[in-house]
Amino acid sequence: MTAPPVARQARAPIAVLAAAFLFNLGQGVLRPSMPLYLQRTFTANYRMVTLIPVVFGAGKWAASLPTGYLLDRLGRPLMIWGLLVIAVIDVASITTPTFGVFLGLRGLGGVGWAMFATVATTTMVNRPGAERRGRTVSLLLMSETSGLLVGTAAGGWLYQGIGVASPFVFEAGCMLVAAVAVARWASEPVARSGNRRAAGERRLLVTVLRTPGVLLMGITNAVLIAIQTGVLVFLFPLYLANRGQIGPRTVGMLISLSVVGRLLALWVGGNVSDRWGRMQVLIPGLVVYAALLGSVAFLTDAIALGLWSLGIGAAAGFVAALPTALVGDQLPASLQGVGIGWLRTMTDGGQILGPLVMGALADAVDLSAPFVFGALLLLLVAWQCRRRASTMTPAPVSQST
Repeated sequence: MTAPPVARQARAPIAVLAAAFLFNLGQGVLRPSMPLYLQRTFTANYRMVTLIPVVFGAGKWAASLPTGYLLDRLGRPLMIWGLLVIAVIDVASITTPTFGVFLGLRGLGGVGWAMFATVATTTMVNRPGAERRGRTVSLLLMSETSGLLVGTAAGGWLYQGIGVASPFVFEAGCMLVAAVAVARWASEPVARSGNRRAAGERRLLVTVLRTPGVLLMGITNAVLIAIQTGVLVFLFPLYLANRGQIGPRTVGMLISLSVVGRLLALWVGGNVSDRWGRMQVLIPGLVVYAALLGSVAFLTDAIALGLWSLGIGAAAGFVAALPTALVGDQLPASLQGVGIGWLRTMTDGGQILGPLVMGALADAVDLSAPFVFGALLLLLVAWQCRRRASTMTPAPVSQST
């Protein structure tokens, strides 16, 4: 007996959320073990190690928007193909003796990441019931963050206890299990939009970017991820160690507090925005985030830094889902694939530029300068959101995905 449409719709998020957790579990395992593998296998220096996230981000950046265009033509199986691409890349990575080839493979892995993540995000954005969109996007981000947290904790153990290639094999296994998890749902037929032929493929992005708020939300997401990767991931641990005079174990504990804060606040931010409105929640959230981030420059006490780490993580999580949900509010279903692909492209751009800009600023001025600069960027974005809030009208709700 075939499940009714409502039942299939209820099942879809569970499959996508499970795949997102497994996907990021595999990605998380590679985080602590990848630099160790590079040093042992290729005698890699620091520059070689830092090239890995750059080429991976470049692969994501290049593939996100094309995936958005292809989603309406090829459908949900794109997600499975992305997972299989990463699994193949992982196996190939541990068989190559050449760093240049390894680097190219990781760039292709970024393409697989974009194929999976763009489809998964579009699916959650285009769920029936726009009044719950903030919560559904938050659930996706919570699944991703939980997977990264567990994977990061296990990566070093796998590398040391089982073997140097085991994290790559583990990630490949996670991708295969995730592909199985979404296989039945992805194979179900979905309605195709007829608006593509009328609008013309080349005009779709222009239409998306002319929609009020969409361009601004792309910039907002780019700023958020630039601060996340350029300040909180790379520089905040150094700040804790150098300015707070905190040992490595305590640094790890304080950084984990920011992850806990993010997980706790993701659901709250999405839920509150569903009730009160995206901009009404996003604007004060950005201001609070800016205040916490900028004030780090004046702190040296370990306890205060711990509380700020928890608060910064919570502030980042509170606003993280809102740009994506707002783009979903503004665009009809026929344009959401392209819109999410473009949003992901902007996000990946921030991930590439954030560490480069913030690191250069820390070297040229002071270690505290990126925190202040990041706070100013958040305030600028909040001001622009305040200016544009009155021009945004949500698109009619569609249930085509």
